Amino acid sequence: MSKENFVITNHIRRMREDRGWSQQELAQRAGLSRTGVSAIEAGRLIPSTAAALTLAAAFGCHVEDLFALADHEAASWAWPPPHDPCRYWRAMVGSRQLLYPVEASPLGTVPHDGVWREGRFKDHPFAEPVRTLVMACCDPAVGLLASEYARQTPFRLLVLPRGSRTAMELLAAGLVHVAGLHLGSGVDDQGNKKVAADILGQGFQLLRVTDWEEGLALAPGLASGGVGSILRSDLRWIGREPGSGARQVLDELSEGRIAPPHIARDHRGVAQAIRSGFAQAGVSVRLVCDEEGLDFLVVRKEAYELCIPELSLEDPRIRALIEVVQSPSYRKMLDELPGYDSLKTGESEKITMR
Repeated sequence: MSKENFVITNHIRRMREDRGWSQQELAQRAGLSRTGVSAIEAGRLIPSTAAALTLAAAFGCHVEDLFALADHEAASWAWPPPHDPCRYWRAMVGSRQLLYPVEASPLGTVPHDGVWREGRFKDHPFAEPVRTLVMACCDPAVGLLASEYARQTPFRLLVLPRGSRTAMELLAAGLVHVAGLHLGSGVDDQGNKKVAADILGQGFQLLRVTDWEEGLALAPGLASGGVGSILRSDLRWIGREPGSGARQVLDELSEGRIAPPHIARDHRGVAQAIRSGFAQAGVSVRLVCDEEGLDFLVVRKEAYELCIPELSLEDPRIRALIEVVQSPSYRKMLDELPGYDSLKTGESEKITMR
C-alpha cells in the first residue's frame, strides 16, 4: 500500500469524556457543529486541517494528541467474509478502512485488492482505499457511470448491487459512501426524500441521475392484454426483495395479492429469469427488457437518485462523482438508453435535518 493510503484514529471521545463535556459543549468550544463533532469522533468523517486545529485548541493540546495514523492492517470487515480464503476490496469510508468481500458486480469482475487466508491479509500493491468510492444501488446502467468516473477522475467506483432500502441502510450504517434509490410512487413523488430522511436521520443531498421507465417485464407476446389483464392472469412471477423499488411497484399494482415465489438480485436478474423461461412476468426497467428482447408495459416514470450524507459532501471522491453525473458526456450517454431521461440529470436537492 502506498504511503497515501492511511487510516486515522482519534482520541476525541476519551478526552471529551475525561473533561465531562457533551458533544454539544465541545462543538461550541471548537466552533464546529455537533453533528460534525459526532461524525469526526465516530470516524465517519476525516476532519479538515482547520477543524483538527480548532479541536486541539479546545482541548489545549497538540493535534498529534488527538489524531494518529493507525497501522496498515487496522481495517475491519464491512460484513463477515463468506469463506476462507476470501478476496476483498479495500475502501476508506470516513476515517474507517473497510474490507468488502468480493461479490458479483454489475461492473463485471472488478480487480480485488487482496486475499484473506487463515486470518492473514495479503494486499496487492495497487490497493488504494483512499481513492475508492463505494456505491450501493440497483441501476443496471451503472457501468456507464463507473466508466466515466474512471475516465474523468483519479478515483475508482465499486458498485454493490442492492435494492433501494437495503442500500440506504448500508449508507446509514456508514458502510458505503453513496446509495441509489427509487422509492417514489404513483401518488407521491417525494418518496425518495421521505425514505432517506427516515433512515439516515441526518442531513443529506439527493442527486438526480435519471428519470427512468419502470413497469412489467413480460415474456414475448404477453403484453397485448394490458396491465390489468396481466395482473389477473395466472403467470409465473419473478420478484425483487421487499424494500426494493421494483417490489414496491408490484405491491402497489397488485395491492399485495402477488407474492413471487422466487427473488432476483437486481433488475437484470428479473429480465434474465423471464428470457430463460424460468418466469413469465416481473417488474423491471425498460432498459434491461429491451436488451433481453422482452415485452414491456410501462407503469410509471420515476426519479432514480443518489443519496449522499451532508457530512460527506466535501470528500473529493464525492465532489468528483457529482461533477461526473453533471458532465455533458455522461448525460448524453444516459439519454441514449431506452427508457432513461436525462432532462433533470445532475439536479440536486439538499435536505437539512432539524
